Amino acid sequence: MPEPNEKLNRPAELAHTFDRVAEDYEARPPYPARVFDLLVERCGLGRGTRVVEIGPGSGQATIPMLDLGAHVTAVEPGAALARRLAERTAGRAIEVVVSRFEDVELPEASFDLAASATAFHWIDSTIGLRRCGSLLRDGGWLALWWTFWGDPDRSDPFHEALQLVLRAKAPQLLAEPASSRAYVRDISARTAEVEAVGPFDSLEEAELQWEGTHDPPSLRRIFATFAAWIALPPALRNELLDDVERLAQADFGGTVTRPYKTVLYTARRVVR
Repeated sequence: MPEPNEKLNRPAELAHTFDRVAEDYEARPPYPARVFDLLVERCGLGRGTRVVEIGPGSGQATIPMLDLGAHVTAVEPGAALARRLAERTAGRAIEVVVSRFEDVELPEASFDLAASATAFHWIDSTIGLRRCGSLLRDGGWLALWWTFWGDPDRSDPFHEALQLVLRAKAPQLLAEPASSRAYVRDISARTAEVEAVGPFDSLEEAELQWEGTHDPPSLRRIFATFAAWIALPPALRNELLDDVERLAQADFGGTVTRPYKTVLYTARRVVR
């Protein structure tokens, strides 16, 4: 079992699974509005802000930043997700670059904000933090945030009901590295590197608790975007998604409310 502040070792191939569900990825609930309020308050996000976004997917965080007037360079390694993002943001102040963030070529000291929403754990954090530091202007900001699809510190009856199904059919999805608590620990380990590795100071954390209410089809679509579920054999994956929908309808009356948590970390790029 990993130590309390030890990072998870995720199979590298899992990072590529999301491209298989590019057309459905926006089924995930949007980030809380408070995340973007904090980016405005702490990081100066607003009209004309030059943002490099790392792993934007199909735009769950990108679109709110564009709505606030930012100019976004979105670095997305998945070609299908990048196409979907370009479709959703056509005609707006955005450049979509298909590349791993570790490999992308961008001008140094040219961005005001480096942002990553529930994606930075898929890259080498040491390389990623140094790259963010090189791309940001002096006094620019780093903003990393993650949403946990299930808050381990609050009651979650649907999660408990689903555990019985998974224990019988797919116990690998219950393994410690896939749990919400493991992801919390993992993020603590990764963000601790911000001060140790990157040229940053003024590190702040904000923890936002919120809830999502879903009908059975929408809950099914959300689970269909989780990497460990996408990687399952197709027959088992479809059976489990059927179970998610059945549970939501039969045991929860067609309405499931779940506790979610979003944790945001911001830090300022020190003067060179």
